[in-house]
Amino acid sequence: MGFALTNGRVLLDDGFRTDKAVIIEGESISAIVDAGDIPSGLERRDLDNALLLPGFIDTQVNGGGGVLFNDVPTPDGIAAIGRAHRRFGTTGFMPTLISDDLDQVARSIAAVDAAIAAKSPGVLGVHIEGPFLNVERKGIHAADHIRRADAEGLAVLKRPGRGVRMVTLAPEMVAAEGIKDLARAGLLVCAGHTNATYAIMTEALEQGLRGFTHLFNAMSPLGSREPGTVGAALADDRSWCGIIVDGAHVAPVVLQLALRCSRMERFMLVTDAMPTVGAETKSFELQGKTINVLNGVCVDDKGTLAGSDLDMAAAVRNSVEMLDIDLADAVRMASRNPAEFLGLGDELGRIAPGYRASLAAADDDLQVIETWIDGADGRAEARHA
Repeated sequence: MGFALTNGRVLLDDGFRTDKAVIIEGESISAIVDAGDIPSGLERRDLDNALLLPGFIDTQVNGGGGVLFNDVPTPDGIAAIGRAHRRFGTTGFMPTLISDDLDQVARSIAAVDAAIAAKSPGVLGVHIEGPFLNVERKGIHAADHIRRADAEGLAVLKRPGRGVRMVTLAPEMVAAEGIKDLARAGLLVCAGHTNATYAIMTEALEQGLRGFTHLFNAMSPLGSREPGTVGAALADDRSWCGIIVDGAHVAPVVLQLALRCSRMERFMLVTDAMPTVGAETKSFELQGKTINVLNGVCVDDKGTLAGSDLDMAAAVRNSVEMLDIDLADAVRMASRNPAEFLGLGDELGRIAPGYRASLAAADDDLQVIETWIDGADGRAEARHA
């Protein structure tokens, strides 16, 4: 038996609607109907005028709920991270491995494969961030894990598995055919932690590069004579840019300028979240370094940024307040745009018939009240945890 979500402000393609009900059957949205046309006998769940949004999709989740994916690359660890982020409206996510050795990369891929096979809620694939990065732009990544790509490393990334496979690399650390090889194998290749020139980056885009990981952070900047990675990202109209909107990683005015450079559909919110999200303890260990949350920002003892303590509901809220954009557009940057980037735009990221019933209900302050992942609400997940 299905049910109808009623009395909500539903975000549809043409904006928020108060006169519609969303009917869910099984794992999918079966229909959007006028509030007065709900089939008789169908269970009604009153949203009490809450916002009903497409569930948020986060392509960069290092941890949550006190768990770091690098430390617990298991289905149980992934499930714990997912539960922590679900509280903030994230109904789809990519567990993200920070630069590590190839054995740990292989374990992470296998863990996500097993989690998807077990239908762990919200797991869409895996994001391998590194180790093929440029040490000059390593950020918090451990230098002793960073290496140039070789046949062995590329083979690990291409191992068979379920879900979407995303990799962040520095194009200057990969042989000319490496990016093309990964793209042909079905991976989503993104640039990050890179010191590449504009020429190197444009060549990488021609070879199949699809995105830019945390735009502006840990990459060669836009200069007057050398446009760098940032210039290539803003000039290209085919790729996607992840942005961290916490007021610390990038100045809001810089993100405002970026949004003026290209279509908003090319930008997607990411959290780069660490174990502190959804956890009471606001410190953790990362590959031998103690990371603390100070004034809402994750840093090591030298002040180096180390991911974030940001959740997706806060990222949407910050986008409205800091970037001065419409709420509907901010939500789309957290739902429809990442779904399109992941190649899942025909099943996730919109509230429409035939789409998976992965949704979030929130109040006017973007505090999440309830979520549904493939038709199952958060209470159902809690009973099975």
